[in-house]
Amino acid sequence: MTYIVKPRLHHPKLPINALGYTHRDYEGSISTLCAGCGHDSISAAIIQSCFELALPPHRIAKLSGIGCSSKTPTYFLGQSHGFNSVHGRMPSVLTGANLANRDLIYLGVSGDGDSASIGLGQFAHCIRRGVDMVYIVENNGVYGLTKGQFSATADKGSKARRGAVNTDSPIDLVAMALQLGASFVARSFSGDKMQLVPLIKAAIQHKGAAFIDVISPCVAFNNNPESTKSFDYVRAHNDAVNQLDFMVAREAITADYAPGTLETVVQHDGSMLRLRKLAPDYDPRDRVSAMTYLQQRHAAGEVVTGLLFVEEDHGDLHEFLDTVEAPLNALGENELCPGQEALDRYNAAHR
Repeated sequence: MTYIVKPRLHHPKLPINALGYTHRDYEGSISTLCAGCGHDSISAAIIQSCFELALPPHRIAKLSGIGCSSKTPTYFLGQSHGFNSVHGRMPSVLTGANLANRDLIYLGVSGDGDSASIGLGQFAHCIRRGVDMVYIVENNGVYGLTKGQFSATADKGSKARRGAVNTDSPIDLVAMALQLGASFVARSFSGDKMQLVPLIKAAIQHKGAAFIDVISPCVAFNNNPESTKSFDYVRAHNDAVNQLDFMVAREAITADYAPGTLETVVQHDGSMLRLRKLAPDYDPRDRVSAMTYLQQRHAAGEVVTGLLFVEEDHGDLHEFLDTVEAPLNALGENELCPGQEALDRYNAAHR
């Protein structure tokens, strides 16, 4: 496969972030996806999020499986660590990398075919274990690389461009993530950058399993009016539960807001996700209510987007397993092979 590499020359007056990086420093190769593919918009949102958060590219690890969505890490964060795994196995590869080196920021990119079919078990165990990662599913309801068969997330009754009608019930990965214990759950639309960028920024800053399902229409096979994953359908049926803004914690800034107009969710590191609620009774901290609301809106034919649930003090896999803080490749022989006395103490503690 041939990738077109962008020239490394930068205009001297490009805007820079707090680290001195330009937007170009977070880009990758030129995309080979279909023109207008929603996945490219998601790549652009990831680039924008990392630029605004001023993340060092070498501290990010991006992993993917197989599919159109899993090709996209080539198109962003070209200076970051990357690994393209086999079909549906991205979660286990990422889990192993995370346990070996907790100092990196882990970004897992997958698709509805990759995560909701062959990788469904991998998705479930990664989420329930609380792996500290951002798990993004680029959801278009079809297998784009194999010419447009319905995927497991395609809604029942949805019609493909060639006229076939899906007769199977869909798998809702957002509902599954809520039930499996994800501590950050959101859904967005690839065509809504104003919503998607702050969601990705908040997910990166969140400690624990952060899941974002992004409806991303396939312009080649699934963007016709009868498809529930098309641009027109999502725009017409979008039920945004909140208006989002994300601010990294700095010195306190005071402001005078009318009571009840702003909801602030404090993240583990002190950063804040600010939610302007459109529905006064919606609580993003109530897992059961989020699941109920999701089902109600689905029955009404609406696509719920926004931050659906967040648990601020959930923890992650390293806390649950009580792992060492240092990356495994930084441990010396004394730590890795502490000797017979340490082994005897360990064995005695389990008798």
